[in-house]
Amino acid sequence: MDIGSDPAVPAIGVIGGSGLYEMEGLENVREVQVETPFGAPSDALIQGELGGRTIYFLPRHGRGHRLLPHEVPHRANMWALRSLGVRFVICVTAVGSLKEEYAPRSIVVPDQYFDRTSKRDEHTFFGNGIVGHVSFGEPVSAGLREILVGEARAAGATVHDGGTYVCMDGPAFSTKAESERNRRDGFDVIGMTNLPEAKLAREAEIALATLSMVTDYDCWKEDEEDVSADTVIGHLHANAAMAKQIIASAVPKMPSLADWSEHQALDPAIMTPREFWPAETALRLEPILRRWIAAK
Repeated sequence: MDIGSDPAVPAIGVIGGSGLYEMEGLENVREVQVETPFGAPSDALIQGELGGRTIYFLPRHGRGHRLLPHEVPHRANMWALRSLGVRFVICVTAVGSLKEEYAPRSIVVPDQYFDRTSKRDEHTFFGNGIVGHVSFGEPVSAGLREILVGEARAAGATVHDGGTYVCMDGPAFSTKAESERNRRDGFDVIGMTNLPEAKLAREAEIALATLSMVTDYDCWKEDEEDVSADTVIGHLHANAAMAKQIIASAVPKMPSLADWSEHQALDPAIMTPREFWPAETALRLEPILRRWIAAK
């Protein structure tokens, strides 16, 4: 088996809208196509250099917003990033607010998730002869979250440090009954895509944190218009410049070593002894398991 290697300085990934890579200071920009065992990623990745660091941008829904939330190939996306040496990922995503104080155009950097999705078999790399159970009690990288919160505040954004992101399948938005239930359960924001990214990043030993851009009050607030695609797009466009500014200032502050706890997440997680790993499964997961494969 041909074993790859990670770059000396870990790369940084950004998952979000297709225009995020259009930022000042990004150099040596090129398109990168990646084939994965889990199918094609959402789109070609955009590689560039920012502040001396290699950075890869991946449009979650594809350029032109062609993919519904349940159609996003999360495993292919995260596998592609990990295969390119990415060890830190910043996600930018639209969310509905479940709290009065989390107003549209503010930013929430969540520290917890609640799973109300149904495609959980697609939210893991494991199976087919290799069993792994990652710890997910603290699902967000505390170090990366601290950087994002600090840079968002420095940029003048209204930012909320922490909160619970409840993830639903979509593609339809919530009913009022569902929205009120989520509020009673104490959740802060709701979205359709970020939880699978967080789970797969942890399995891929990637540190992840998210800029959740509030676009609406879902449908619970009586004096506000119910969420619609037009509402979401309007607020997202308004927040795009802020997201770029935060990312551009956060990248130089990212560690030059992959030595956080997230980068050793599989050490206590893999239950199947190495000698029982099916060769085909190990090959498919080579970017994720190369530490073990190389040590054989």
